[in-house]
Amino acid sequence: MNETKQLIETTSTDIDAIVASSSSSSSSFDPRLGLAAAVELAGRTLAAVRPEQYDAATPCDEFDVRRLSSHLVAVVRRISVIGRGEDPFSVPSFADELADGAWAAAWEPGAREVAEVWADPDILGRQLRLPMGVLPGAAAAAVYTHELLVHTWDLATATGQHPDWDTALIERVIDVVRRALPAETRGGRIPFAEVVTVDPEAPAIDRLVAWAGRRP
Repeated sequence: MNETKQLIETTSTDIDAIVASSSSSSSSFDPRLGLAAAVELAGRTLAAVRPEQYDAATPCDEFDVRRLSSHLVAVVRRISVIGRGEDPFSVPSFADELADGAWAAAWEPGAREVAEVWADPDILGRQLRLPMGVLPGAAAAAVYTHELLVHTWDLATATGQHPDWDTALIERVIDVVRRALPAETRGGRIPFAEVVTVDPEAPAIDRLVAWAGRRP
C-alpha cells in the first residue's frame, strides 16, 4: 500500500497540521533532518538484503522483497525530482531497469542527490508537486519520511534485520500521521488496513507501523 497517497488527500487544515506537527517537539527541528535520517536508514537496510531473500514476502501485501527494493530506489529518486519542482510522474514507481541486487548501488547516488536538492532551506516553504497533489516542502519532507520509515520496517521485517530506529524522529512522524490519517477513515478509497492495536508503551516503530495497518 502506498503511504504517500492518503497523506496527500487532506484538507488545507490538515496540511497546516502536518507542517506544524513536523516540528512540534522542537521549535528548531528541521523536517529535512528527519528525511535525511530516513533516507540513510533505508539505504543501510537495503544494502543488507541477501539474494536468497529476494522472493520473500513483506508485510506490505503489494510487494515481495525484490519489488519493494525496486520501489524504494524509485522513491528516493522521486524525492529529488519533487524537490526540484519537477513532475513526480517523470520517475516510474519502480526502478525496473536495475538487475537483482543492484538496488543498493543505485541508492547511493540517489541519496546524494536528495541531500543536494534539499540543502536549500527555502525548499521548506516552496510549493512542491507530489504524486497526489501540491504541498509545501516541509509537509513533503514529512510525507516521505513516513513512507521511507514504514517501508524500511517492511523490508527489515521481511529480511530479519533490526535497524537502529531513531525513537525521537518516529515519535514526530507518529504525531503527523495521526493527524493526517485518522483511524476512523479506513476502508473504501483509503488504501490502509485498520489500525492494529498495540500496547501504548510499545516501541515507537511498532506504534508507527501499527497505525499504517501493519502487525508488528
